[in-house]
Amino acid sequence: MTSLTAAICAALETGDPFAKAMATRKLARDWRLGRLDFTFDTPMPDRPARPERPELLPPNRMPKRGRGGSERSRIALWHSIAHIEFVAIDLALDMAGRFGGEMGAKFTGDFLKVAADEASHFMMIARHLRGMGAGYGDLPAHDGLWESAQATAHDVSARLAVVPMVLEARGLDATPMMIERVRAFGDERGARLLERILDDEIDHVRIGATHFAALAAARRIDVDELWISLVSRHFGGRVKPPFNDSARLKAGLSRDAYAALALDKIDT
Repeated sequence: MTSLTAAICAALETGDPFAKAMATRKLARDWRLGRLDFTFDTPMPDRPARPERPELLPPNRMPKRGRGGSERSRIALWHSIAHIEFVAIDLALDMAGRFGGEMGAKFTGDFLKVAADEASHFMMIARHLRGMGAGYGDLPAHDGLWESAQATAHDVSARLAVVPMVLEARGLDATPMMIERVRAFGDERGARLLERILDDEIDHVRIGATHFAALAAARRIDVDELWISLVSRHFGGRVKPPFNDSARLKAGLSRDAYAALALDKIDT
């Protein structure tokens, strides 16, 4: 029987975006069907394989998405979403493979489900881009999400605090505005696609917050204090409003904690 970590590494080391998405969905299915041995005998790569395109550039050199409804700005918007979902596949796979031995089978299964969801999101968005006459890789992208994973590779609590509970939570804030914008462009299909993704992302943030709260309880540390401490140490950006409080509440995030951290970042 193939070891779980060997299968995860194989998916992480698949550079072609569509092949990675398909390998991830198969991996999650094999896990559910008991076809993988729950052993952690293969270390995770420092960096997953990437396709030749998109070219990775600094964030300040990204194509402007703008507020208008031009074809160029709409393609830039959907391309940026596709890239986020593509990198999210690797983030979830790495979470399961890097920390699953420490955290157990429930944690592992939860993040393999997240990885499979992200793979489905990527494929749906890539199809939507193709319908606009474009494709993933046509525009440059940046590697900020994976840089956050590298910065927290040493500690599962730091990874949970930063990736699901800050970076993915940002999506909960931004997606409703994107839905309104896309719908205003007359792209009803795209708006419904984003609504589906938003529902899934609430669940993904909730999974991260639940496992983080369990870690805090096991360490007998207040969950809000632990989260604020870890984000302050390991996240270089700002936690800033506006916040989608209703979605964050569904995901199990503490309004007092993220509001306090936002004020602290502003004050400093």
